[in-house]
Amino acid sequence: MFENIKVSKYLSYLFLIIVSAIWVIPVLYGITTSFRSQTEVVSSGFRLLPVNWIVDNYVAILENTSTAPILQWIWNSIFIATTHTLLVVIVIAITGYGYTRMNFKGRDVLFFTLLAISFFPNVVNIIPSYMIIDILGWVNTPWAMIVPGVAGMANIFLVRQFMKGIPKELDESARVDGASDFRIFISIIVPLIKPILIVCGLFSFVGSWNDFLWPVIVYTDVQKMPVTAGLLLLQDVYGNYRMIGQLMGSAILAIIPTLLLFFFAQKYFVQAIKLNAGLKG
Repeated sequence: MFENIKVSKYLSYLFLIIVSAIWVIPVLYGITTSFRSQTEVVSSGFRLLPVNWIVDNYVAILENTSTAPILQWIWNSIFIATTHTLLVVIVIAITGYGYTRMNFKGRDVLFFTLLAISFFPNVVNIIPSYMIIDILGWVNTPWAMIVPGVAGMANIFLVRQFMKGIPKELDESARVDGASDFRIFISIIVPLIKPILIVCGLFSFVGSWNDFLWPVIVYTDVQKMPVTAGLLLLQDVYGNYRMIGQLMGSAILAIIPTLLLFFFAQKYFVQAIKLNAGLKG
Protein backbone atom coordinates (compact mmCIF):
# COMPACT_ATOMS: atom_id res chain seq x y z
CA MET A 1 0.00 0.00 0.00
CA PHE A 2 2.75 2.41 0.99
CA GLU A 3 4.67 1.55 -2.16
CA ASN A 4 1.66 2.46 -4.28
CA ILE A 5 1.41 5.79 -2.45
CA LYS A 6 5.10 6.50 -3.11
CA VAL A 7 4.76 5.61 -6.79
CA SER A 8 1.74 7.90 -7.14
CA LYS A 9 3.64 10.66 -5.36
CA TYR A 10 6.66 10.34 -7.65
CA LEU A 11 4.46 10.22 -10.75
CA SER A 12 2.72 13.38 -9.59
CA TYR A 13 6.07 15.11 -9.11
CA LEU A 14 7.22 13.93 -12.53
CA PHE A 15 4.05 15.23 -14.15
CA LEU A 16 4.41 18.63 -12.44
CA ILE A 17 8.07 18.85 -13.49
CA ILE A 18 7.17 18.12 -17.12
CA VAL A 19 4.35 20.67 -17.12
CA SER A 20 6.62 23.27 -15.50
CA ALA A 21 9.33 22.62 -18.07
CA ILE A 22 6.85 23.03 -20.93
CA TRP A 23 5.93 26.46 -19.55
CA VAL A 24 9.34 27.64 -18.30
CA ILE A 25 11.61 26.68 -21.23
CA PRO A 26 9.90 28.96 -23.81
CA VAL A 27 9.98 31.84 -21.30
CA LEU A 28 13.68 31.29 -20.59
CA TYR A 29 14.38 31.03 -24.32
CA GLY A 30 12.58 34.31 -24.88
CA ILE A 31 14.63 36.00 -22.14
CA THR A 32 17.94 34.69 -23.44
CA THR A 33 17.00 35.56 -27.03
CA SER A 34 16.70 39.19 -25.99
CA PHE A 35 20.42 39.07 -25.16
CA ARG A 36 21.48 37.62 -28.55
CA SER A 37 22.63 39.44 -31.64
CA GLN A 38 20.46 39.17 -34.74
CA THR A 39 23.20 37.16 -36.46
CA GLU A 40 23.22 34.59 -33.68
CA VAL A 41 19.42 34.36 -33.62
CA VAL A 42 19.31 33.55 -37.33
CA SER A 43 22.34 31.27 -37.56
CA SER A 44 22.61 29.32 -34.29
CA GLY A 45 19.27 27.51 -34.30
CA PHE A 46 17.82 26.45 -30.95
CA ARG A 47 20.28 27.14 -28.15
CA LEU A 48 19.00 27.93 -24.67
CA LEU A 49 21.92 30.16 -23.72
CA PRO A 50 23.54 32.74 -26.03
CA VAL A 51 27.14 32.33 -27.18
CA ASN A 52 27.74 36.04 -26.62
CA TRP A 53 25.58 37.98 -24.17
CA ILE A 54 24.79 41.52 -25.35
CA VAL A 55 22.57 44.36 -24.10
CA ASP A 56 22.42 46.16 -27.44
CA ASN A 57 18.82 45.11 -27.97
CA TYR A 58 17.68 46.79 -24.76
CA VAL A 59 19.67 49.91 -25.55
CA ALA A 60 18.00 50.14 -28.96
CA ILE A 61 14.56 49.55 -27.40
CA LEU A 62 14.96 52.31 -24.83
CA GLU A 63 16.37 54.73 -27.39
CA ASN A 64 13.44 54.26 -29.76
CA THR A 65 10.91 56.77 -28.43
CA SER A 66 9.17 57.49 -31.73
CA THR A 67 7.95 54.28 -33.42
CA ALA A 68 8.14 52.03 -30.34
CA PRO A 69 8.10 54.00 -27.04
CA ILE A 70 7.99 50.93 -24.81
CA LEU A 71 8.44 52.82 -21.53
CA GLN A 72 5.60 55.18 -22.42
CA TRP A 73 3.39 52.18 -23.22
CA ILE A 74 4.23 50.55 -19.89
CA TRP A 75 3.41 53.76 -18.03
CA ASN A 76 0.13 54.03 -19.92
CA SER A 77 -0.77 50.48 -18.93
CA ILE A 78 0.16 51.07 -15.28
CA PHE A 79 -2.05 54.17 -15.13
CA ILE A 80 -4.95 52.46 -16.90
CA ALA A 81 -4.80 49.21 -14.91
CA THR A 82 -4.36 50.96 -11.54
CA THR A 83 -7.19 53.45 -12.11
CA HIS A 84 -9.45 50.72 -13.48
CA THR A 85 -8.75 48.52 -10.44
CA LEU A 86 -9.50 51.29 -7.94
CA LEU A 87 -12.82 52.05 -9.65
CA VAL A 88 -13.68 48.34 -9.79
CA VAL A 89 -13.11 47.92 -6.04
CA ILE A 90 -15.26 50.97 -5.22
CA VAL A 91 -18.10 50.08 -7.58
CA ILE A 92 -18.37 46.38 -6.71
CA ALA A 93 -18.24 47.08 -2.97
CA ILE A 94 -21.12 49.57 -3.21
CA THR A 95 -23.08 47.40 -5.63
CA GLY A 96 -22.61 44.27 -3.54
CA TYR A 97 -23.89 46.15 -0.49
CA GLY A 98 -26.95 47.25 -2.44
CA TYR A 99 -27.75 43.73 -3.63
CA THR A 100 -27.39 42.13 -0.17
CA ARG A 101 -28.23 44.76 2.43
CA MET A 102 -30.81 47.02 0.75
CA ASN A 103 -34.35 45.88 -0.03
CA PHE A 104 -35.97 47.33 -3.13
CA LYS A 105 -38.51 46.03 -5.60
CA GLY A 106 -37.09 43.77 -8.30
CA ARG A 107 -33.66 43.54 -6.64
CA ASP A 108 -33.07 39.84 -7.29
CA VAL A 109 -34.72 39.93 -10.73
CA LEU A 110 -32.43 42.79 -11.76
CA PHE A 111 -29.34 41.03 -10.41
CA PHE A 112 -29.96 37.70 -12.12
CA THR A 113 -31.00 39.40 -15.37
CA LEU A 114 -27.72 41.32 -15.48
CA LEU A 115 -25.84 38.16 -14.50
CA ALA A 116 -27.43 36.25 -17.38
CA ILE A 117 -26.59 39.03 -19.84
CA SER A 118 -22.97 38.93 -18.68
CA PHE A 119 -22.66 35.38 -20.06
CA PHE A 120 -22.89 36.71 -23.62
CA PRO A 121 -19.49 36.65 -25.39
CA ASN A 122 -17.62 39.94 -25.06
CA VAL A 123 -17.17 40.12 -28.82
CA VAL A 124 -20.90 40.76 -29.15
CA ASN A 125 -20.47 44.08 -27.36
CA ILE A 126 -17.48 45.38 -29.30
CA ILE A 127 -19.34 47.42 -31.94
CA PRO A 128 -21.90 49.06 -29.59
CA SER A 129 -19.17 49.66 -27.00
CA TYR A 130 -16.98 51.37 -29.58
CA MET A 131 -19.90 53.53 -30.75
CA ILE A 132 -20.51 54.66 -27.16
CA ILE A 133 -16.81 55.40 -26.63
CA ASP A 134 -16.71 57.35 -29.89
CA ILE A 135 -19.79 59.43 -28.94
CA LEU A 136 -18.23 60.26 -25.57
CA GLY A 137 -15.00 61.30 -27.29
CA TRP A 138 -12.93 58.71 -25.44
CA VAL A 139 -11.17 57.16 -28.44
CA ASN A 140 -7.39 57.38 -27.92
CA THR A 141 -7.88 58.27 -24.24
CA PRO A 142 -7.30 56.17 -21.11
CA TRP A 143 -11.02 56.32 -20.28
CA ALA A 144 -11.72 53.99 -23.21
CA MET A 145 -10.12 51.20 -21.16
CA ILE A 146 -10.69 52.42 -17.61
CA VAL A 147 -14.49 52.72 -17.58
CA PRO A 148 -15.70 49.65 -19.55
CA GLY A 149 -15.85 46.60 -17.31
CA VAL A 150 -15.80 48.56 -14.05
CA ALA A 151 -19.14 47.04 -13.01
CA GLY A 152 -18.33 43.49 -14.11
CA MET A 153 -21.02 41.09 -12.96
CA ALA A 154 -18.51 38.35 -12.15
CA ASN A 155 -16.87 40.56 -9.52
CA ILE A 156 -20.23 41.77 -8.22
CA PHE A 157 -21.40 38.16 -7.92
CA LEU A 158 -18.32 37.23 -5.86
CA VAL A 159 -18.74 40.22 -3.54
CA ARG A 160 -22.47 39.52 -3.16
CA GLN A 161 -21.88 35.87 -2.28
CA PHE A 162 -19.15 36.80 0.19
CA MET A 163 -21.24 39.55 1.77
CA LYS A 164 -24.23 37.22 2.22
CA GLY A 165 -22.11 35.29 4.71
CA ILE A 166 -21.81 38.33 6.99
CA PRO A 167 -24.52 38.21 9.70
CA LYS A 168 -27.11 40.94 9.34
CA GLU A 169 -27.23 41.20 13.12
CA LEU A 170 -24.13 43.38 12.85
CA ASP A 171 -26.07 45.88 10.74
CA GLU A 172 -29.01 45.84 13.12
CA SER A 173 -26.79 46.41 16.16
CA ALA A 174 -25.15 49.36 14.43
CA ARG A 175 -28.52 50.85 13.53
CA VAL A 176 -29.64 50.58 17.15
CA ASP A 177 -26.61 52.71 18.01
CA GLY A 178 -27.71 55.25 15.43
CA ALA A 179 -25.39 54.34 12.54
CA SER A 180 -26.49 55.23 9.02
CA ASP A 181 -26.21 52.93 5.99
CA PHE A 182 -23.07 54.78 4.92
CA ARG A 183 -21.46 54.34 8.34
CA ILE A 184 -22.38 50.66 8.42
CA PHE A 185 -20.91 50.18 4.95
CA ILE A 186 -17.65 52.00 5.70
CA SER A 187 -17.03 50.87 9.28
CA ILE A 188 -18.43 47.32 9.29
CA ILE A 189 -18.92 45.87 5.82
CA VAL A 190 -15.81 47.12 3.99
CA PRO A 191 -13.30 45.80 6.60
CA LEU A 192 -15.05 42.41 6.57
CA ILE A 193 -15.10 42.07 2.76
CA LYS A 194 -11.48 43.16 2.34
CA PRO A 195 -10.32 39.64 1.28
CA ILE A 196 -12.77 39.42 -1.63
CA LEU A 197 -12.01 43.01 -2.66
CA ILE A 198 -8.32 42.11 -2.85
CA VAL A 199 -9.21 39.06 -4.96
CA CYS A 200 -11.26 41.12 -7.41
CA GLY A 201 -8.68 43.92 -7.43
CA LEU A 202 -5.79 41.63 -8.32
CA PHE A 203 -7.62 39.89 -11.13
CA SER A 204 -9.00 43.19 -12.42
CA PHE A 205 -5.48 44.64 -12.60
CA VAL A 206 -4.08 41.61 -14.43
CA GLY A 207 -7.11 41.47 -16.73
CA SER A 208 -6.81 45.15 -17.61
CA TRP A 209 -3.06 44.83 -18.17
CA ASN A 210 -3.42 41.79 -20.44
CA ASP A 211 -6.43 43.07 -22.39
CA PHE A 212 -5.50 42.91 -26.08
CA LEU A 213 -8.43 43.12 -28.49
CA TRP A 214 -10.15 46.20 -27.05
CA PRO A 215 -7.05 48.50 -26.90
CA VAL A 216 -6.13 47.54 -30.47
CA ILE A 217 -9.56 48.82 -31.53
CA VAL A 218 -9.77 52.06 -29.54
CA TYR A 219 -6.15 53.27 -29.91
CA THR A 220 -4.45 54.59 -33.02
CA ASP A 221 -2.12 57.13 -31.41
CA VAL A 222 1.24 55.42 -30.83
CA GLN A 223 2.13 57.52 -27.78
CA LYS A 224 -1.17 56.78 -26.00
CA MET A 225 -1.31 53.02 -26.52
CA PRO A 226 -1.10 50.55 -23.64
CA VAL A 227 1.63 47.97 -23.84
CA THR A 228 -0.51 45.16 -25.33
CA ALA A 229 -1.51 47.24 -28.34
CA GLY A 230 2.07 48.45 -28.61
CA LEU A 231 3.44 44.91 -28.78
CA LEU A 232 1.24 44.21 -31.78
CA LEU A 233 2.69 47.29 -33.45
CA LEU A 234 6.19 45.99 -32.72
CA GLN A 235 5.61 43.07 -35.07
CA ASP A 236 5.81 45.60 -37.90
CA VAL A 237 8.67 47.55 -36.34
CA TYR A 238 10.89 44.63 -35.22
CA GLY A 239 9.25 41.55 -36.73
CA ASN A 240 9.67 39.52 -39.90
CA TYR A 241 13.00 38.17 -38.61
CA ARG A 242 14.64 41.61 -38.82
CA MET A 243 15.23 42.30 -35.12
CA ILE A 244 14.01 39.31 -33.13
CA GLY A 245 16.18 40.17 -30.12
CA GLN A 246 14.59 43.60 -29.80
CA LEU A 247 11.11 42.14 -30.22
CA MET A 248 11.73 39.64 -27.42
CA GLY A 249 13.33 42.33 -25.26
CA SER A 250 10.23 44.49 -25.60
CA ALA A 251 8.03 41.58 -24.58
CA ILE A 252 10.21 40.90 -21.52
CA LEU A 253 10.00 44.56 -20.44
CA ALA A 254 6.23 44.42 -20.83
CA ILE A 255 5.83 41.56 -18.33
CA ILE A 256 8.11 43.01 -15.62
CA PRO A 257 5.36 45.06 -13.86
CA THR A 258 3.03 42.07 -13.55
CA LEU A 259 5.90 39.88 -12.32
CA LEU A 260 6.69 42.46 -9.64
CA LEU A 261 3.02 42.55 -8.69
CA PHE A 262 3.02 38.78 -8.32
CA PHE A 263 6.18 38.73 -6.19
CA PHE A 264 4.93 41.43 -3.81
CA ALA A 265 1.35 40.12 -3.66
CA GLN A 266 2.01 36.40 -3.97
CA LYS A 267 0.15 35.46 -0.80
CA TYR A 268 -2.90 37.40 -1.98
CA PHE A 269 -2.89 35.52 -5.29
CA VAL A 270 -2.86 32.22 -3.39
CA GLN A 271 -5.68 33.46 -1.15
CA ALA A 272 -7.55 34.58 -4.26
CA ILE A 273 -7.42 31.09 -5.76
CA LYS A 274 -8.55 29.48 -2.50
CA LEU A 275 -11.30 32.04 -2.00
CA ASN A 276 -12.53 31.70 -5.58
CA ALA A 277 -12.64 27.92 -5.19
CA GLY A 278 -14.50 28.20 -1.89
CA LEU A 279 -17.10 30.59 -3.27
CA LYS A 280 -17.69 28.51 -6.40
CA GLY A 281 -17.86 25.31 -4.40
